[in-house]
Amino acid sequence: MRQLPLGLGPQEVPTFDNYAVGPNRAAVEHLCGLNGQHAPAPVYLWGEPGTGKTHLLRALAHEVASLGGRVGWFDHTGGPSEFDEGWRLVVFDSCERYGPADQHRAFATFVQATTHGQLIAAAGRWPPVDLPLREDLRTRLGWGPVFQLLPLSEAECRAVLRQAADRRGVFLSDEVMSYLQTRFSRDLGSLMSMLDRLDRFALATQRAVTIPLLKQMLAEEGAPVAQGEFR
Repeated sequence: MRQLPLGLGPQEVPTFDNYAVGPNRAAVEHLCGLNGQHAPAPVYLWGEPGTGKTHLLRALAHEVASLGGRVGWFDHTGGPSEFDEGWRLVVFDSCERYGPADQHRAFATFVQATTHGQLIAAAGRWPPVDLPLREDLRTRLGWGPVFQLLPLSEAECRAVLRQAADRRGVFLSDEVMSYLQTRFSRDLGSLMSMLDRLDRFALATQRAVTIPLLKQMLAEEGAPVAQGEFR
């Protein structure tokens, strides 16, 4: 009988300190300086999945909350039902996924947040001009600084993955690392998710993390064993 691993504890809270900066230092430095300003221009982050857009928005929200500020968070799954004048920060995440009702509510909230001098931070997969949104919302999202988040280089990604494995007490050999980076999605978010699954599977089977273990995990999950199809 396979031993089921206990939970690995609460997930690490996204902060600026645990974000792998890579080529995105300008965006991080700008966000770090926002909380001390009064009613700065809205900031918008865009980039491919896995570049850390939501991580940085949550890091900003965490910083605001740690200083006693309240945060209103909106994404395609919903958000607070009413506007709160007491918010210090209003966040609009996954903007490219907003439907007509979301767009209407986001626009109204954006206008109110601006009127009350609240911080505004938003993110989406594409730059504001390319978002499939109503024009008045698009123009407001692009009103202030806009930062494109770029993925980490292969070497940077490898270093972050190694550090994450070390924190978990997982030995990730160069062979396993290369296999992951060459046969699966290379964005850091996907690789960290794979590491989490591998860690849990290794605990459950009481085996070291190896390529055969990875293949076994994928087979039991019903996923295809990588043969270059994830390149």
